[in-house]
Amino acid sequence: MRRFLVFIGFVTILPLPFLCANTHEVRKILVATYSGIINPVSAEYVSSAIDRCESTNCDMVIIRLDTPGGLDASMRIIIKKILSSAKPVVIYVYPKGSRAASAGVFIAMSAHVAAMSPSTNIGAAHPVMLGKPSTGGKDKNSEAMEDKILNDASAYIKSITEKTGRNVKWAIKAVTRSDSLSAEEAVRKKVVDFIAEDMNDLLKKINGQKVGKFGEISVKNPEMEYFELTGRQKFLAVITDPNIAMILMSLGAAGLFIELYNPGLIFPGVIGALSMVLAFYSFQTLSANFAGLLLIFLGLIFFFLEIKFLSYGLLSLSAIVSIILGSVMLFKDNMGGLGISMDTIITIIAGLVALVAILAWIVIKAHARKVVTGIEALKGEKGIVKSRLSPSGKVLIDGELWDAVSIGGDIEEGSEIVVEEVERFKVKVRKV
Repeated sequence: MRRFLVFIGFVTILPLPFLCANTHEVRKILVATYSGIINPVSAEYVSSAIDRCESTNCDMVIIRLDTPGGLDASMRIIIKKILSSAKPVVIYVYPKGSRAASAGVFIAMSAHVAAMSPSTNIGAAHPVMLGKPSTGGKDKNSEAMEDKILNDASAYIKSITEKTGRNVKWAIKAVTRSDSLSAEEAVRKKVVDFIAEDMNDLLKKINGQKVGKFGEISVKNPEMEYFELTGRQKFLAVITDPNIAMILMSLGAAGLFIELYNPGLIFPGVIGALSMVLAFYSFQTLSANFAGLLLIFLGLIFFFLEIKFLSYGLLSLSAIVSIILGSVMLFKDNMGGLGISMDTIITIIAGLVALVAILAWIVIKAHARKVVTGIEALKGEKGIVKSRLSPSGKVLIDGELWDAVSIGGDIEEGSEIVVEEVERFKVKVRKV
């Protein structure tokens, strides 16, 4: 009997470690929030959040995401970090009205748990190649390159969704056909796990979910820690927006134009130089196309030359065309979300045209202004003939005697004259 009881106890206790091993207790959650383009800043931020969770007693990471897409390289860094995480990672498309588009689709598909707020959407993950020909037939090289990128993206999202157990067929369709889904459709097609109204609803629905190697997730009154962007990351996130980068470049150009036109002001030159450096850093971070940058820079040079040379608007027109073409082809390839809005381009061009017009007007006005110093200032001045001009003689102008030559016949002494031309130290005059 004693042996029987020992056997029963052994059989009862033996499965407990395995049962416990299939349950992941969540007592502390790290919450990270990112809204914006997927770029090196977002990759650094998400990676830091996961590293912090793994290095502390945190049990799960929730990433609240709202993104139009971004850089392929940054997206892959985030995905590799999520897939290799020792703690479960939840991607929550939040708040209402947000989206996980393009690169955001890949990131959501890689999550251990994917959820969406109501009135959000996911999809349109077709790789974008900005700057490729949009009219006429494609050349074979560009078509082959586009096919190569598309096939690579399709294979990548297929491998991700197969690993996480999501809808592979739709994921490929999102890449090849830019298909998009609402939150309700995404749940119905098993693209994401569920819809959550808010964080409390999210935690309730995560509780009891079976998540791959982590087993069943148990969430009961967890402690919440919020992981924020650092000041440096916030600053870099702002300036690495393509529209902000373009504005910085235009401010840099304007400052340098003003400084070059009127050397010694210092302030416009300093602001212009700083803005230009920040703009180039931003474009380099966003993997901007060198040809696009060169066209924009060429446009700025054309605007500067318009101030120096009278081209009747030809240089300004060339500058506008150059900047528009450069802006369109600034980014070679990405996962969407990158690009300069047409409103920004129009505003920048209008501002530069206005600045150039003002500076050109100042230059023209200065050239047309009457000379008030030196010998050239005598032109247009009036005087009195002191000795008869036949045709040469002496005239008194502003209390000074000048050798003069008459234009249009002899002029008697005492007559009033006006200076028509100054030639070395002799003036040519006519009778008033």
